[in-house]
Amino acid sequence: MEAVGTSSPLTATPLSTPFLPTSYFASQAQRVRRRLSGLHRRGTKRARLQPSPRNNASMPPSSTHPDPTTGDNWSDGATPATFTPSNGVPTRPRRATAQSDIHETILHPGNVRINVQGAFIVSDEPSTPRSEDYEHDPRDIRLPNHTAVVSHVAVDIGGSLAKLVYFSREPDESSIGGRLNFLKFETDRIDSCIEFMRKLQADYRRLNGSAPEELCVMATGGGAFKFYDKIREALGVEVIREDEMECLIIGLDFFITEIPNEVFTYREESPMDFIPFPPQPPSIYPYLLVNIGSGVSMVKVSGPRQYERIGGTSLGGGTLWGLLSLLTGARNFDDMLKLAEKGDNSTVDLLVGDIYGAGYNKIGLKSTHIASSFGKVYKMKRAAEREAEDGCNGDSSHYSEHDHLPGSSELPHPPATFRPEDISRSLLYAVSNNIGQIAYLHAEKHNLEKIYFGGSFIGGHAQTMHTLSYAIRFWSKGTKQAYFLRHEGYLGAVGAFLKRQPSNWGRRNSFGAPKRTGME
Repeated sequence: MEAVGTSSPLTATPLSTPFLPTSYFASQAQRVRRRLSGLHRRGTKRARLQPSPRNNASMPPSSTHPDPTTGDNWSDGATPATFTPSNGVPTRPRRATAQSDIHETILHPGNVRINVQGAFIVSDEPSTPRSEDYEHDPRDIRLPNHTAVVSHVAVDIGGSLAKLVYFSREPDESSIGGRLNFLKFETDRIDSCIEFMRKLQADYRRLNGSAPEELCVMATGGGAFKFYDKIREALGVEVIREDEMECLIIGLDFFITEIPNEVFTYREESPMDFIPFPPQPPSIYPYLLVNIGSGVSMVKVSGPRQYERIGGTSLGGGTLWGLLSLLTGARNFDDMLKLAEKGDNSTVDLLVGDIYGAGYNKIGLKSTHIASSFGKVYKMKRAAEREAEDGCNGDSSHYSEHDHLPGSSELPHPPATFRPEDISRSLLYAVSNNIGQIAYLHAEKHNLEKIYFGGSFIGGHAQTMHTLSYAIRFWSKGTKQAYFLRHEGYLGAVGAFLKRQPSNWGRRNSFGAPKRTGME
């Protein structure tokens, strides 16, 4: 693993939110991007090195051999030609899709198994055309050994975003398998999402020669119910609604156990430290899932078939998006996070040093700790009012009539101004730190050491991950660990996609129908 720099000199505990200089997060963001870029280049190289079937003529003796991952039996007198690409994982050549495969897939979709042997994350140019209607996540998951027909797409429709997952073949004829694609739409533009699914439907019919109604839509999230009739009528297909919590757990278990370089921890000295696959059999339980979307849900997962929603909070991504849209004029969440990267929250937040003049070392508070989020706003506003009153000496004649607010009996005064960047950073810290501390309290109460953070709120941004991770480490005194995912916003959509798989599917039996326990 490459070296990733040194820790910041301003290390702060998350009593509220750690305050670090803007340059720190800018450098951390660059390190994360370089880390991902290196992985993406290696992944893309592996994809390009998949050998062409026509270049290998080795055929073992005839017999019937089941595929270890898909369960396919090869009884045509020989096993398929196998290859060992640069990633060291044997593959088999892509075979043409037979009409019988399509028919079987449509009648018994649960029999289709997504072959994850040799799966890896790539970041080459997405095959999906660019559009202002959606964002295509560049981190596709390459499935070099999957050859069966996939007759469904999955969508997770939340209060703010709709996340879509679908399978596509590799455009290069010499490449076998395909990939999982990840797109997100604003829920307010759900018609654009439906139109995109209509295009997938047309492509599916063109490639497989089947009727358009044979494509199935797996839907989860609140929008699966709100837009159920709209999707079904627009596409003329079967729409299967799946439980949101079940899909989240299925998706997370899949990423933990099946996809390499997906789960990682975050520290100042090592922004992305990837977690290897768990030992056999899986020992990933119990854990706490903190899913941060418009709101926040906290789910205790005791096993592959047991989960319980143990808490949550309404102060989540929707809170941040709503307040920043009012306070800064930013149009979307990515713009808000870009503002936060450039901000300095100390101009807005009241720090311990502002109160004591130094740190309060007796109880472990450094001068850079936040005593009150947005605490300086009121103080500066009052100071500006007093300055205005003193300046005019009771005579407001030098103010123009436009300076006086209609309906206000107070003297006009110049407002205390704050940069949008500073406001964004302060509010991001406030929301993130609140979530981190609530997550710790639930993990402590239920004796859970592993805490996975998912949801589009995180977005791979260094500031958010730093705040959440440091909060968990500090309050637990290092006994609990925060984990993050590269596809953190697609847990529900991937879970819904996998609901078309048979029980106990996967190399590590990562898929199973979850079972609720306790609270609903």
